[in-house]
Order: sequence, then structure tokens, then C-alpha cells
Amino acid sequence: MRIAVVTGGGSGLGRAIALRLAAAGHHVVVAGRTEEPLLATAADTGGTAIVTDVSSHDSVTALFAAVEDRWGRLDLLVNNAGTFGAGGPVADVAPADWCAVVDTNLTGSFYCAQAAFRLMSTQDPRGGRIINNGSISAHSPRPHAVAYTATKHAITGLTKQLSLEGREFDIACGQIDIGNAASAMTSSISTGTLQADGTTRPEPTMDPSHVADMVLHMAELPLTANVQFLTVMATKMPHIGRG
Repeated sequence: MRIAVVTGGGSGLGRAIALRLAAAGHHVVVAGRTEEPLLATAADTGGTAIVTDVSSHDSVTALFAAVEDRWGRLDLLVNNAGTFGAGGPVADVAPADWCAVVDTNLTGSFYCAQAAFRLMSTQDPRGGRIINNGSISAHSPRPHAVAYTATKHAITGLTKQLSLEGREFDIACGQIDIGNAASAMTSSISTGTLQADGTTRPEPTMDPSHVADMVLHMAELPLTANVQFLTVMATKMPHIGRG
């Protein structure tokens, strides 16, 4: 049995990914801050729900200790938990709003990756895979999204560092950059969102099942192969070219 942890697994992309992994034979541990949707996802996947705040080191430590105690190993971590935050022009971003995004998107991803790395490097047989959710914002910013953009650029650095240091321990790390998958977090995009030229226009979205399919493809590769970076996006969203 392959054990997978999916953070932010109670709703949106996390739920779609958990369902797809479970259908392929993984036992999925869904982690997140809100118990009710986690329990619903766990019921639908036959998996396990563990309430976790990824921005808390103690909470993350407890999550991975529970995984080790129950199954003795971890095969896959999907670092999916994230928040866009309050947003706003650079000059107006409050320190608390900046820290809230950094604590979840970057520090939370590091805490989870570090705990997974420690377990994967010492288990028998050793090794495993970490997949980080990078976002199109790891490459191209949106207006009024400085904290989100900065954290997603930083996820790319985290991915590269984990990939480099993971070689010694048979740990593969890759990044999936997602553009406009339909979810609660992106609900305003389809009705109208601020563009770089100052106008507000709707953007195309895609079904989150396509993201889940790509995560499964990355997850099912042997540890001798790795998708280092993968971009999956709504075909007509403004990204390539001038928007």
C-alpha cells in the first residue's frame, strides 16, 4: 500500500488530487485546518483525515509522527495547501497580511517537506516523492498579489533544493504549476479579474480533474525518473505572450 499525504486536502484541488490518488490505489492522508471537509474527503477516498495547520511546526510534526506511527513510511507528499491572501497594491499590504501568506504558502510547505524528507530518508526501503504546488505565479505575477507571487517564486527554489539534496536518499521532488483550475480560490477569475493593463476581464478556467491527472502521472513514475517542472493551465488564459 502506497501512503500519500495531501495538504489542503479537504476541498478544491486538494480534494480532486486526493480522489484521483485514492482511485489509483494510494491510501491518502488528507490534512488541513477544517475538520468537516477533511472527513468528507476521507470518507470518499477511504483515507484518513488529520486536522493540521501547516503554518504551525508543532502541528506538522504531529501529522508526520502520526503517519510514521500508523504506517511506518510515506511514499508521497503533495504540498498543496496555500492561500492567496488579502492582496492589494504593494504600498498598501499590511505586515500581518504578508506574514499570513508566507507562513502558509512557503513556511508551511517547508515544514511539511522537511518532515517528509526526514521520514523518507530513513524508512526501509528508503525514498519517496514530494510534489509542490507552484502555480503560474511562480513565473508570472498578477497585479496586487505581491505576497502570493513572492511565495510561489520561492516554492521553485524550495523544489530545486529538495531535488538536489534528495538525490542521496532516493527522494524525487517536482513542481506542478497550475493556471486557472476552477475552485473556490479562483471563483472570481471566471467573472472578472484585474489585468496588467488595469482593466478587469474574465479569464478561462479548466476542470481541476486535469490537475489531478497530472499529479497522478508524476506520482506514479519510478523514483529513477522525475518530472521536475510541469505547467498545466487553461489554454486561453493570459500567460504566454502579452495576455
